[in-house]
Amino acid sequence: MLDLPLMTYVATMSVTPGPNNLMLAASGVNFGFRRTVPHMLGVSIGHGVQVLLVAGAFAWVMAWLDAARAALVAGGCAYLLWLAWRQARAGRPGARGDARPLGFVGAALFQWVNPKAWVMVLNAAILFMPRGGGWDAALSLALVSIAVNLPCIALWAAAGDRLRNWMRDARAVLLFNLTMASLLAGTALWMLAEETVRGV
Repeated sequence: MLDLPLMTYVATMSVTPGPNNLMLAASGVNFGFRRTVPHMLGVSIGHGVQVLLVAGAFAWVMAWLDAARAALVAGGCAYLLWLAWRQARAGRPGARGDARPLGFVGAALFQWVNPKAWVMVLNAAILFMPRGGGWDAALSLALVSIAVNLPCIALWAAAGDRLRNWMRDARAVLLFNLTMASLLAGTALWMLAEETVRGV
């Protein structure tokens, strides 16, 4: 199942901007690369588990997802707005206090309400699950997804970590955090608007 089209698809979808990558870049700036590793692992392994379960139970998930779509979008957007609020309040790099990077479990669970993650997973299942493929094929698909996704998203955390070195001024960090928070909130509001138009 290690085919080039699958790897290209996962790499392209993983490296392009989206909620996970915005949060990873912000975490890199605020907490550094090393403290962002659990977040990255949560994204990749959470994504892999999602691929495994969706690809393995594709027909059932398709019926369930359509019925649950509005709830998933609302939950994902609410979580993004909360993360945006948290990002806007984040302190300067290295600051102590209540600020902590998103952990493994939170990042893994976020995949289940992240609309971009659902698009990636459903497309992977539709395009790359062999006809009549079972759980072994789904596991192969999941493992390839994890292996390709992790280095792609690590680029965002590393970019944030590199920015951290340049952002020693508290005003620059505040501006960065407000910009990232605005992008996350804008993403959430755009998705809600799209869902509202789709439902009309």
